[in-house]
Amino acid sequence: MARTGEQWAAKVPQVTLVWAQVRAARFHPFLYWATIIASTTVGTTLADYATRSLGIGYPGGSLLLLGLLAGSIAWWKLRLGTVSVESVASPASEGHYWLTIACSQTLGTALGDWVADTGGLGYAGGIAIFGGALALVAALHARRAIPATVAFWLAFVLTRPFGAVLGDFLDKPLADGGLALSRFGASAVLLAGIVAGVLWLPQRPARRPH
Repeated sequence: MARTGEQWAAKVPQVTLVWAQVRAARFHPFLYWATIIASTTVGTTLADYATRSLGIGYPGGSLLLLGLLAGSIAWWKLRLGTVSVESVASPASEGHYWLTIACSQTLGTALGDWVADTGGLGYAGGIAIFGGALALVAALHARRAIPATVAFWLAFVLTRPFGAVLGDFLDKPLADGGLALSRFGASAVLLAGIVAGVLWLPQRPARRPH
C-alpha cells in the first residue's frame, strides 16, 4: 500500500505541470522542460511497477510498455490524423503528446534498467550503447532515411536510458565504475546541462498556436 501511495504521489507534479503547459497561452521553454523532467519520475515508478511488481521481468515489462507506447501513438493517430510534434498546438493534441511522452519515458527507463542490471556492460558501456543509438538515429534523420516523426520518438525513448546511465555514472562509487559524486552534485551537473541547453539551443513552439 505504501509503495502504491508513493507511485501515485510521484504523478502529482507531472499532472500539475502538464495542466499548466496545456493552459499556457504561449510556449515557455522552462515550463516545458520542467514538465519533461517531472515525466522522468513518473516513468521510473511505472517502469519499476511493470518490470518488478508484476513479476514479468525486464523482457515482459519492456514488451508491455512498448505495447502501451504503440497504443498511445495509434490512438493519437486515429483521433487526430497525425502524431507529428509540429501538430501539437491544441489541448487535445497536447493531451496525446504528454501521454505518449509518459509512455516513452517509462519504456526508456525499463530499457535502461535492463541493460544496467543484466547486460554487465557497466555505466560506460550503457552510455556507449544508448549514445551510439542516438547518434545513429540522428544520422538517419540527417540523411532523411527515416521520417522526422519516427526519428523524434525513437530519440525520445533513447534519451531516457542514456540519461539514467549517465546519472549513475556520475554518482555511483568508483569501485562500481562511477565518479562518486554526491547525488546532489550529480543532479546539479545534470541540471546545469539542461539549463545551458535550454538557453543555448533554439526553442520554438508548434507552428499553430492554441
